Amino acid sequence: MIKRVLANNASFKAVEFQPGFNVVWADRTKESTKKDSRNGLGKSTLIEIIHFCLGAKATRGKGLLAAPLKGWEFSLVLQMGDDEVTITRAVDCPNAVTIHGDVSSWPLQDVVQLGPLTYNIKECNHLLGHLFFDLSLTNSDRNYRPTFRGLISYCIRRGKDAFSTPFEHFRKQKEWDKQVHNAFLLGLAWEDAADLQVLKDRKKGLEEFKKAAKSGVVQGFIGSLGDLEAQKVRLKTHSEQEAAELQSFKVHPQYTHMQAEANVLTQEIHDLVNAGTMDNRLVELYERSFTEEHPPLEESIDRVYNEAGVDLPGLTLRRLEEVREFHETIVKNRRIFLTTEIERLRREIAERALIIRDKTGKRASIMEILQTHGALEEYTLLQTRHMDTVNNLNSISTMIENLKTFESGLSDVKIAQEELQKKARRDYDERSEIRERAIELFNDYSERLYNAPGKLVIDVGPRGFRFDVEIERSGSSGISNMKVFCYDLMLARLWADRKPSPKVCVHDSVIFDGVDERQRALAMEIAAAEAQQYHFQYICTLNSDNIPWNEFSGGFDLKKYIRLTLTDESPEGCLLGIRF
Repeated sequence: MIKRVLANNASFKAVEFQPGFNVVWADRTKESTKKDSRNGLGKSTLIEIIHFCLGAKATRGKGLLAAPLKGWEFSLVLQMGDDEVTITRAVDCPNAVTIHGDVSSWPLQDVVQLGPLTYNIKECNHLLGHLFFDLSLTNSDRNYRPTFRGLISYCIRRGKDAFSTPFEHFRKQKEWDKQVHNAFLLGLAWEDAADLQVLKDRKKGLEEFKKAAKSGVVQGFIGSLGDLEAQKVRLKTHSEQEAAELQSFKVHPQYTHMQAEANVLTQEIHDLVNAGTMDNRLVELYERSFTEEHPPLEESIDRVYNEAGVDLPGLTLRRLEEVREFHETIVKNRRIFLTTEIERLRREIAERALIIRDKTGKRASIMEILQTHGALEEYTLLQTRHMDTVNNLNSISTMIENLKTFESGLSDVKIAQEELQKKARRDYDERSEIRERAIELFNDYSERLYNAPGKLVIDVGPRGFRFDVEIERSGSSGISNMKVFCYDLMLARLWADRKPSPKVCVHDSVIFDGVDERQRALAMEIAAAEAQQYHFQYICTLNSDNIPWNEFSGGFDLKKYIRLTLTDESPEGCLLGIRF
């Protein structure tokens, strides 16, 4: 329970609460004008301070961390069993809380100190979750689980959005959050809701994977499993062949030099063969010339002279003889030349043939080495190609596994959801007594307010827990607020019998906005009676002109429950004693 709310500034109006029914009253003074307002007097600020001391998230420059409140410290005095402890949190150092009081019964790991204990916000919330709601102190491997901040926000609602529906304490609260925390507060198997969200995440991941594949983000995914398997076999065979080549590959240190030398030898052999071809053609020409070369006959010479009609004297005959000898000499010399050239060419052809044979043999030796060895560059290139093949093979294998996972994943999720639904239904049936008690209390409170039974719906289906509330004539916003009232009072009543328990329910004045006067009066009387009889604490803030004085039952005196009065007469009349 909450005993006191304090601050280190003298202008702050400290408030002390009692077990049972408590009212924080915002009154309009006689001296105030119509332009004055009770808004901003501090009713909602008081609830913010309670949450601030209980580890709520705080934003620099906003709310209680606004610049005018620099240097302020707020304290919350709690009655926890037989122990009274004070939790203090400073505006200037919002990431830590200090706890004073007897904490000897607390499950602290270290030896309890005599002085105050200081925790960071995360540690403090973890500890308070155990002390208020018996949450486990050990780290859970569950991603979705109830937290102290999530649970206490149903017990102490803050902000207008917290009163829109019984099952949310802020607008657009995630479905798993609502299911887990409401199931926990109602005593149901919240673990089923958490496990269901895990399955939802898996299904969402599979669907996003499919969407990414269709959009081309996941390359090579589109296609059948058979196509991918065929590619895998082809790449595997290719990879094995490349691996064998690499294993037998021999790198010669002078491979590049020998390759160049082989190229030079090849060119030289080609040049020698070309030269030999030319020489063979010359030999053939010379031999043909040698065969066809003859000296002229005497008869032909005489015939030439006779035909010329010249009478040749003896001197002339002598000169003709000289011509004949001259021609014979020329033919003889020509044959000698041809014979000499033919012999020279044949000798050069033979020598060239030897050179060709030698170079051919040398080139053959080099080529043999080149055929059985390779260059380092060639080996590196082969190795790179093999790595590309291996990478492609691994990629295809991954695609196959992903495709198999995708094809079977949705089926697995569906099966798991069905199994979980069966388990959740069994848990639901096993806790029927707890569930029926909650329904009974809610229906009772709603019937006492409207003389018509309301209905709290608690069910479990494929989407997890389904919660709903119905009250007849629920068309107005006022009745919607009363749904929240009945639900919260039911939770306070359930938790009043538990240990540990927060034993507190706090409502801002917004809970009564739009509610008929008769129902407002009944709600306050019901809250007062239930809190007193079952030993829990109900705290609400009220505006003086919103009190249905004429509708209260005889003997119910609201004023005796007023623990703090705030006025609009001056800044000193508001909670903080200042306005900003």
